[in-house]
Amino acid sequence: MTDARVIPIKAKDTKSNTRKKPAAKKAASKSASPSRRSGASRGSSGGSAAAQRAEEPEEQPTPKHDPLPGTEPEPVAWDRKVANALAFMRRRVTGDYEIDEFGYDRELTDMVLNAPLRPIYSRWFRVETRGLENIPDDGGALVVANHSGTIALDSLMTSVALLDHHPARRQLRMLGANLVFKTPVVGDFARKSGSTLACAPDAERLLNKGELVGVWPEGFKGVGKPFSERYKLQRFGRGGFVSAALRTKSPIIPCAIVGAEETYPILANAKTLARIMGIPYFPITPTFPLLGPLGLVPLPSKWIIEFGEPIYTDGYPDDAADDPMLVFNLTDQVRETIQQTLYKLLVQRRSVFM
Repeated sequence: MTDARVIPIKAKDTKSNTRKKPAAKKAASKSASPSRRSGASRGSSGGSAAAQRAEEPEEQPTPKHDPLPGTEPEPVAWDRKVANALAFMRRRVTGDYEIDEFGYDRELTDMVLNAPLRPIYSRWFRVETRGLENIPDDGGALVVANHSGTIALDSLMTSVALLDHHPARRQLRMLGANLVFKTPVVGDFARKSGSTLACAPDAERLLNKGELVGVWPEGFKGVGKPFSERYKLQRFGRGGFVSAALRTKSPIIPCAIVGAEETYPILANAKTLARIMGIPYFPITPTFPLLGPLGLVPLPSKWIIEFGEPIYTDGYPDDAADDPMLVFNLTDQVRETIQQTLYKLLVQRRSVFM
């Protein structure tokens, strides 16, 4: 029996182990290389991000400014309103306020009488005022405007526009019909708001004092005309306002008002009721008297008030007011200017209520 050959098993295992180790090292090196790359990429990205942050300018702190007028915190605004109201009441009680020879009370007009008109002006009618630069900052001037709307809201809105939006805050001294001052309560408030009777002596006295006077020559014919004749000017009377402007050398400023015709559209006039009540007309509108007191709420039409270029009268001779032809021609010029401006504004207006 031949001798068996002995194979060294341990040596074989060591050889196999020695052969496998480089493979493991390669695997380890392969697994380690991505991590190194990822670390290098992270380092490069981190460096670029740091460079970007270094290049970005630092944010400057926002400067603090005082609040604009009317934007103060609510408690401060209300405190001021309460303080002004208390001061106003104290002056009323002590009699420490001024009234001129016509009965005009400026403080009462500004703080009380115009207070309910301002939201109507800005929010209900959304009045757009143009040509305020044509109104002088001081000195006498005569504003001549068209009249419409069943109730004379156009004169009130014109007064608010000049008092609140003109740089000099000019008060419009309106000339009214005798019926206005005969009406209880209304007549007293009209006097206190600066209105006076539409007559030449009062108009000339105001103009000579340097006041801004407003006149609506159409009178009740303009306010009470039917809706079918809207924006068609009625006759301007005998030109008394032109005579007053000529005698006082005051400029005449034509004014066109669009939007008032649609507030109370007059469909008919109950003349019998008007005669019984002693008023110029009794309007029948789509809402009055059908809806009763609700019919007195005006429709929210969009308004435009435009003041035209002044017509100067200081170049005429002193006796120009006694020339009937000159007075007639100037009256017709003012009327035609207002009529053409009305046509222009109607073309520009996009909608009655927008």
